[in-house]
Amino acid sequence: MSDASLIRLLALLDLEKIEENVFRGTSPAEPVQRVFGGQVLAQALAAATRTVAANRLCHSFHAYFLRPGDPKVPILYQVDRSRDGGSFTARRVVAIQHGVPIFTLAASFQRNETGFEHQSQMPVVPEPESLEDDQQQLLRDPGLAPGIRAWVARERPFETRSVLGRGPFGSAGERSARPPVDHIWLKTRGLLPDDPGTHRALLAFVSDMSLLDTALLPHGKSIFADVQVASLDHAMWFHRPFRADEWLLYVQDSPSASGARGFNRGAIYKRDGTLVASVAQEGLIRPR
Repeated sequence: MSDASLIRLLALLDLEKIEENVFRGTSPAEPVQRVFGGQVLAQALAAATRTVAANRLCHSFHAYFLRPGDPKVPILYQVDRSRDGGSFTARRVVAIQHGVPIFTLAASFQRNETGFEHQSQMPVVPEPESLEDDQQQLLRDPGLAPGIRAWVARERPFETRSVLGRGPFGSAGERSARPPVDHIWLKTRGLLPDDPGTHRALLAFVSDMSLLDTALLPHGKSIFADVQVASLDHAMWFHRPFRADEWLLYVQDSPSASGARGFNRGAIYKRDGTLVASVAQEGLIRPR
């Protein structure tokens, strides 16, 4: 049985087709000022996937966030069928609100092939069953400011269990500084359909949730502190099959921060050590 928040997220990915290559998406009814970047990533990838043959799956996408999204109005996704080749299919998606682009995505799809194989090794970490749910752990923090507590307590479609911990946060959204590395177990709060395109879209959604925060770790800050944060771009590569409703380990690090930007990388593993996806992102981390 799927959690209600997961059911709502799946509904957000069921875009309305309003014309050939044109789809319309909506945002959840939440008191936020801008659209969550992972939502636009997932919806744009879902739009592109709708125009591609079922036997071709997305193996990579590269995206730019151009303007903050307005959660009060629908988002129009226009898909350009850039190329349909013998092995690869290319699509470009532009997300539009109020007559201007807010986001662009270029995605590549490939039919199944076999070839050379190698991968990096998954770090040795505790099993997810031995760790506590991040949400419950954070809500026990007596120093959590009311606004942060409300944000943490909201219903979430993904369960996350951090190996190194996400807090505690002070009243100003600050925390103890530590190296810019994070390991987080994650999976959906409920079972998903077998469609691999849905699993890819959902992994794109959750990949944007914690990655930018990694660049703030060595500075003792969180996204709730006196910093302006926003995703600037996002790239993702899908290497091997996976299910988003089974435990995945999200290994994150931030090699550099400069120019009010933080660069972050991610590797996502199945619990048996199979590397299924890689992520890279640069985000705005501007001191207020």
